[in-house]
Amino acid sequence: MNADLTARFEKLKNHTPHVLGSKTLSTYAVLLPLIKMDNEIQILFEIRAHHLRRQPGEICFPGGRIEKGVENSETAAIREASEELQIEKESINIIGPLDFLVQPYETIIYPYVGWIEKELSAISPNKSEVDKLFTVPLSYLLEAEPKVYTVQFKVQPEENFPYHLIPDGKNYNWRRRSMDEYFYFYEDKVIWGLTARILHEFIEYLK
Repeated sequence: MNADLTARFEKLKNHTPHVLGSKTLSTYAVLLPLIKMDNEIQILFEIRAHHLRRQPGEICFPGGRIEKGVENSETAAIREASEELQIEKESINIIGPLDFLVQPYETIIYPYVGWIEKELSAISPNKSEVDKLFTVPLSYLLEAEPKVYTVQFKVQPEENFPYHLIPDGKNYNWRRRSMDEYFYFYEDKVIWGLTARILHEFIEYLK
């Protein structure tokens, strides 16, 4: 066998698997923040600033893009929460990670759960990103059953797609894909989307 190929096969033995294509995907880190209020554990949520281009006014957790080659996902989750909540990094105590999520639009999300070691009244979020904060008692969410709706994804090849190269051509039986969307309701707040999926993962883990 070619010596170069042999060396490459040996290299493969020591390869650590990652998500296929992850080198070109955008990666983000998110913090699910816990805070103690009145001797009760609460989950802290943000309402995004209304002037933002993406998802203005929506409910979310602190988070943002991971600076590749500069920081890992945990460090990014702490940095983003520190910047958005305008608190010291030392006030954020990571408990551990949840399962990471590969999104259909070429992103990977790395969620973490952590304590905010600060009084809510002492937190003044960055108004360029956050309109306001609110909390929901963990005890309430442990009892709440989210409403679940299914989103169907439609396959739509581009106009010059080479149908003649695949079995059955234009009649090819594409595999359908669907995704569950969770909705949690608290007072006048609706928590849904990626935030609700991460929240659901956390709640199910605790149960």
